Amino acid sequence: MWTQKLCRRTVRPWYGLLKPKRNRRILGSDISGTVEAVGPLVTRFRPGDDVFGDHWDNWGGFAEFVCTKETAMEHKPQNATFEQAAAVPQAGGLAMQGLRTAGQLPPGQKVLINGAGGGVGTFAIQLAKLADAEVTGVDAGHKLDVMRMAGSDHVIDYAKTDFTESSNSYDLIIDCQCNRPMRNYKRVMAPDGALVMVGGKRILPVLMQGPLARFTGEPRTFHLAIDGPNIGLTEMKELIEADKLYPVIDQTYPLCEVPDAMRYFEDGRHKGKIVISI
Repeated sequence: MWTQKLCRRTVRPWYGLLKPKRNRRILGSDISGTVEAVGPLVTRFRPGDDVFGDHWDNWGGFAEFVCTKETAMEHKPQNATFEQAAAVPQAGGLAMQGLRTAGQLPPGQKVLINGAGGGVGTFAIQLAKLADAEVTGVDAGHKLDVMRMAGSDHVIDYAKTDFTESSNSYDLIIDCQCNRPMRNYKRVMAPDGALVMVGGKRILPVLMQGPLARFTGEPRTFHLAIDGPNIGLTEMKELIEADKLYPVIDQTYPLCEVPDAMRYFEDGRHKGKIVISI
């Protein structure tokens, strides 16, 4: 039995410009389940082991069986269900990258998370609080409660308040949307602050900040969370088993209702993660 986390939209350059590539026609990235069989070179797992991980390289998670690499898997947290474990790898990994890409986060730092009510955001809130940061979460009004539940000290409804127009400044901004010009972000970044983009469409402006800084002397830094799948998977497993981290799950759909789950996800109504269960 496999359980999959609902993935983001297909990335056309990697998975086919006009139609999905032959070996990437089944969606689904994060997976959790029980090992049925292993190859002769596999040493970490054996049949019957419960595992979880991000199958990003090939997808195919929306299925009853998945063939994946040993390095893509980790033993499932003992205190988590398959559904909970399937909601962790990609979103948790991106959240961890968001917090660490710009360097170690000292206690007391002010962190703003844009898109904090989604999967990455709810993990980022928890991880930032574990680092003793003061956290501000930004998202739609109907997600304010889940941001508070995850531990956010302050919450902002983006429809009512533009955080880039406030008088506050932040040491780190983790942006799951990246839907504003760079100059707007700079208005609310501390003099030595950092912005880490973990989602959104404005990739090029973020990439351009490094070359521009060499000419302008810009002290603030701008980063993309692009280290790859399964970042910090073992650490997240340990945090979950220690009851210091948990996945926020909005709804669970059976495999036959994947289209409904995709529509719900695209509407942006979900709080935390959506899971497909078999």
